[in-house]
Amino acid sequence: MKKKSIKILLISIMLFFTIFIGKSNAASLDTIEIQTNKEKVAPGEEIVLTINFGKDLGSYTFDIAYDNNLLEYVTTDGGTPNDMGTKVRVVFYDSTGGTNPRQSMTITFRAKEGLETSNPTDLSVTAEGLANADASETYDDITVAMVKNITVEPNYQDYKFDLTYQGNPIINEEKEMTLKLSSPIGRFYDHARIIAKATTPDGGTIKLVGTDETDMSEHDLIDSGWGDPSGYKIGGNVEKILQLRGLFSKAGKYTVTFELIDRDSSDQVIATNQFEIIVEDVTAPEETPGGETEGETNNPNEENNVISNENTNNEIISNQEINNNGEEKLPEELPKTGYDWNTLIGIALATIIILISGISYYHFQKKKRV
Repeated sequence: MKKKSIKILLISIMLFFTIFIGKSNAASLDTIEIQTNKEKVAPGEEIVLTINFGKDLGSYTFDIAYDNNLLEYVTTDGGTPNDMGTKVRVVFYDSTGGTNPRQSMTITFRAKEGLETSNPTDLSVTAEGLANADASETYDDITVAMVKNITVEPNYQDYKFDLTYQGNPIINEEKEMTLKLSSPIGRFYDHARIIAKATTPDGGTIKLVGTDETDMSEHDLIDSGWGDPSGYKIGGNVEKILQLRGLFSKAGKYTVTFELIDRDSSDQVIATNQFEIIVEDVTAPEETPGGETEGETNNPNEENNVISNENTNNEIISNQEINNNGEEKLPEELPKTGYDWNTLIGIALATIIILISGISYYHFQKKKRV
């Protein structure tokens, strides 16, 4: 009986040392670090998570959890992956017995297409089965997740104002104007608001009044801004059009600046655009007592496009046509100079007759003397 008790005691001591020795071979692997190549990822872009071990590992099993509403698994470098939908398990074992350990592994995810809002999320890492290169040392499991925070959001485009109207405004006449605020994918705000500021000619005033179709209330953007003072939600594909009526009290140049502000951030300016408006003063021409419009002149020869002019010798040139540019019109045919053939023939015949008459008269006188 005594021998049996001693035997049981020896076995218990052996089991205690076995458990103690086994526990002494396990250690906490506090050298592991995780990092990503970016903190913000847009739809369609990839993000790479790197797990650095801090020492050589011959075996490990890592679980990387992710939000499958925002991300999708792409690939792994450093083990055999198994995508389970919400986490990827990566298993590695150095089959060479310690000659080909690893010091890190990477896993790549892609942000899903079609996202229009900012989405904070994270990648969390746990591990088990950790051992050094030759498996002579094992490490505690990582049960408290190591977390890397990231944000999945689109590449937002700035908001832009456009102001359009036909022709220059006239003083004291309402001018129909269209104000458009747009962005194909604008950042989201819960309480945004449109306001306007203006510089005017000295002593001039301006109103830009629009009607809110939701409650048919009127708002002067210069005086009080647009809509509810607390603001309204905006974001995504935005094209807000406001029909305005502009009223200007004085002619000259007006500069109007439109701003989109965030009421939740102390009226921080989200977007701004500036426009120059030229206002004209158009008045009807006044009539003179004689019935003529001021600024017009009567020309008695205007109807026939004929005018009289004086030459340098003060001689009157009459019945001379003047073209529309005030220049003298040349005659269509130039006057003829010299003699024509009929004149020459007449002169020749007259000369012959005179010669014949002279000869005949000479012979007649000669005979008479004889």
